Amino acid sequence: MRTVDVLIVGGGPAGLAAAASAKKQGIDNILILERDKELGGILNQCIHNGFGLHTFKEELTGPEYAGRFIDEVLKLGIEYKLGTMVMDITKDKVVTAMNREDGMFEIQAKSIVLCMGCRERSRGALNIPGYRPAGIFSAGTAQRLVNMEGYMPGKKVVILGSGDIGLIMARRLTLEGAKVQVVAELMPYSGGLKRNIVQCLNDYDIPLKLSHTVVDIRGKERLEGITIAEVDNTGKPIPGTEEDYECDTLLLSVGLIPENELSRNAGVEMDPVTSGPVVNESLETSIPGVFAAGNVLHVHDLVDYVSEEATKAGANAAKFVKGELKGAGKDIKINAVDGARYTVPRHICVENMEDILTVRFRVGAVFKDSFISVYLNDERVQHRKKNVMAPGEMEQVILKKDQLLSYPNLETITVKIEKE
Repeated sequence: MRTVDVLIVGGGPAGLAAAASAKKQGIDNILILERDKELGGILNQCIHNGFGLHTFKEELTGPEYAGRFIDEVLKLGIEYKLGTMVMDITKDKVVTAMNREDGMFEIQAKSIVLCMGCRERSRGALNIPGYRPAGIFSAGTAQRLVNMEGYMPGKKVVILGSGDIGLIMARRLTLEGAKVQVVAELMPYSGGLKRNIVQCLNDYDIPLKLSHTVVDIRGKERLEGITIAEVDNTGKPIPGTEEDYECDTLLLSVGLIPENELSRNAGVEMDPVTSGPVVNESLETSIPGVFAAGNVLHVHDLVDYVSEEATKAGANAAKFVKGELKGAGKDIKINAVDGARYTVPRHICVENMEDILTVRFRVGAVFKDSFISVYLNDERVQHRKKNVMAPGEMEQVILKKDQLLSYPNLETITVKIEKE
């Protein structure tokens, strides 16, 4: 059985950034395992711009952004295997994988960084009535067909869900000559970034209908039409509000789920809100030496934050191998309450922190003219006003190590949304 110091599962933006970071910390025996036929992950099909403003201070397309990290990995001489599927990870960090060249093989890793990304929620999770005709795609599948395979899914399109991929595909299909008739969203707010609503829907006069969902699908062989209806505050369709649309294509953009079957099978503690692993200040999971970063940890809004997080995870994986990551001290839980849905990390050991720690979270509804507050025990130490907060965009707070150390009896840190 081969042994590696740092094994990275996934060769997308998170995996590439983690590998480069571990290498720069002086670890040479690194291996990336990627199931696709090329590095770069989902960014290869994201040909629109808007990537890299934080990381590179310029606007790049998805393939350009991925290309910068691929070039860095190649320049650093980091080994990778493509077309390789990881089948199992044990608590002892034995990884079972398979590909065409090597067959099934095992690797003993001293440290693992989980960077498997996320997948789209399928039609089966939505319980939409109707037949199962051709012409119903997830937004990401349609994106791959148009941008990489060179196929058009259809000409008359309805999109259910206002996630970022759905919004971007509304614009993309319009530019390719399709007629996008409507974007229907079950929630009373959009699931995507504000800039995508403006640039992808408003600029092309595509209507966005909030609090609407698909209640019927027509057509047996090929999709012929759909019916949408308004929903009440419990999500149930309101009789009499039905609208019929003739269409040959329905795109589903109804949320992303972290790809965590491997993590679960390995025995990693999972967060029921994010569907990703519970991590500490070092992005280490409940299994020592196993780290997680990117969309496998929680679904991000910007890839720049994925790379930033993965850089930290890769550096900490290297420190673990070298024995520089300190043992666990007193564990302090970070509570997300009153509008804040979760935090990453979920618990921290102040002694192991760097000087500052970025804690990321999402809100559970739209908040206007509200404050992000941080409490150390019962004392409020941060109170920052935000004009608008929405579930589609991540928020963050900065914790300073010296401030936390000045509270010797610190038991809990609380992040909440307050009106005043």
